[in-house]
Amino acid sequence: MIKKLYKTKILVLLIVLLFLILFSITLGAVKIPFIETVKIIISKIKFIGNRVNVETIKDSNIFIVMNIRLPRILMASLVGAILSVVGASYQAIFKNPMADPFVMGVSSGAAFGATLGIILGLNKGILGFGLTSVIAFAGALLTTFLVYNLARVGNKISTTAILLAGIVVSSLLSSGISLMMIFNKDELINIVSWTLGSFNGSSWTQLLVISIPATIGTIFLTTYSKELNAIVLGEDQAQNLGVNVELTKKIILVTASFLAACAVSVSGIIGFVGLIIPHLLRLVFGSDHRILLPVSVIGGSIFLLICDTLARTMLSGIEIPVGIITSLFGGPFFLYLLKRNRSKNLI
Repeated sequence: MIKKLYKTKILVLLIVLLFLILFSITLGAVKIPFIETVKIIISKIKFIGNRVNVETIKDSNIFIVMNIRLPRILMASLVGAILSVVGASYQAIFKNPMADPFVMGVSSGAAFGATLGIILGLNKGILGFGLTSVIAFAGALLTTFLVYNLARVGNKISTTAILLAGIVVSSLLSSGISLMMIFNKDELINIVSWTLGSFNGSSWTQLLVISIPATIGTIFLTTYSKELNAIVLGEDQAQNLGVNVELTKKIILVTASFLAACAVSVSGIIGFVGLIIPHLLRLVFGSDHRILLPVSVIGGSIFLLICDTLARTMLSGIEIPVGIITSLFGGPFFLYLLKRNRSKNLI
C-alpha cells in the first residue's frame, strides 16, 4: 500500500514536470499556443511525427521552440536535477541539513576559472561550449581535488575538515576573483552575469554532452542509497552493518562534486536548489534515500524550471539571472532551517 502511494506521488511529479516543460515553451517574447507547441514537438518524434500536420505553423515558431526554448528548458531541468540529487547526497554524508552542492568549493573554483576565461577572452567553442565553460569546469574539479586532499588524514576523510577547507579555499578564490574584477572593469558585467547563473544560449550539443555524465553519475549515486541510509544513522552503526564508511564517503564526494562541476560549467552559480528541494521532499516522501534520491531528480527539475521561466518572463524585455530567483526562494528557507535546527539543538 505504501509503495503504491509513493509510486502515485512520483507519477504526479512526472506529470507536473512534463506539463511545466510544455507550458514553459509557450512563454516568452513570442507567445506560442500550447497546442502548436505540442504539435511541433510531436512532429520531431520518429514513427509518429509524420502523423502531425505542422504546415499551418510558422517556421519562426518552429525554430523558436526547437532551437531556443526547448534546449534551454531541458538544460534548466537537467541542472536542477543534478543540484538537487547532489544536495541530498551531501546532506547525508555530512549529516548536516544545510550542506549544499557547493560545500567543497565547487562554485568558487568554477567562478575563478570562468572569470579567468572571460578576462582572457576565450570565447571559442569546443563541442558547443565556450572555453570559459571548459575552464570553469576545470576550476571546479581542481578546487574539489584541493579541498579533498586538505581534508584527508591518512586514508580517512573528516567531513568537518572538508567543510572548513571548503570555506577557506572559497574565501581565497573569492579574493582572487575580486582582484581580477578590480583590474578588469571592462569585463565586470560579464563576470557578474556568469556568477549569477543563466541558461541563455543553451544548445542541443551542450545538452547532449552534459546529459551523458549527468545520467551516469546520478544513477551511480542512487545505487548507494542503502549505504547513505546507514551513514545517516551514524558511522559506527553503518560500519556494524557492513558498510565501508570511508570508501563510501570518498565515492559519494567525488561523484557528487563531479556532477556539481558539470552543472556549474553550463549554468554558472545557482544556489539553494540542493538545499531547498531535498528538505521539501523529505516532508512528503520521508528520509529513505532509495526514494529520496530519485524524487530529488524530479523535484529539482521542477523547481529550477519554474525559476528559469520566471527569470526570462517576469520582466518584459529583461532577463533576470536565474540565481537571483533561486536566492529569493532559498534565502528565507535557509533562515527557516537555521531557526528550526537551533531550536532542536542540531547546530
